Amino acid sequence: MLRLPLVALALAAALPSTAYAEGLGAEVNYGRADGHWGTEIGAGYALNMAGFSLTPGAGVYVRDGDTKLYGRVEAAYTIPLSATIGAGARFSGDNIRPYATLAMPLIPKLRAKANVGPKYYAVGLTLGY
Repeated sequence: MLRLPLVALALAAALPSTAYAEGLGAEVNYGRADGHWGTEIGAGYALNMAGFSLTPGAGVYVRDGDTKLYGRVEAAYTIPLSATIGAGARFSGDNIRPYATLAMPLIPKLRAKANVGPKYYAVGLTLGY
């Protein structure tokens, strides 16, 4: 039982220092998706390497008193002490929506974020990563 955490710790220590997992993050966005206005509440896990990141995530989309699950994955590049730019895909039901993303730091670990794509756009805040 105790072996699994020890193996995970050993593997993490063996990875090169330029490839590491940045960690968990949470987002709250307001926007239009699936033909409705609503609020996205989600979380993800960022994997970073030399300024580039890959962030899979999932959450719930609250609209008109109803909720819908969604998943997403984003690939981005962070310009040091500046903006993060990238592209992503949002999965909800039978819909896959590609989008561009832009995030600007407000304070450490808090960013204002915007996603724009065909039939999908949202603005909000990201905490963590």
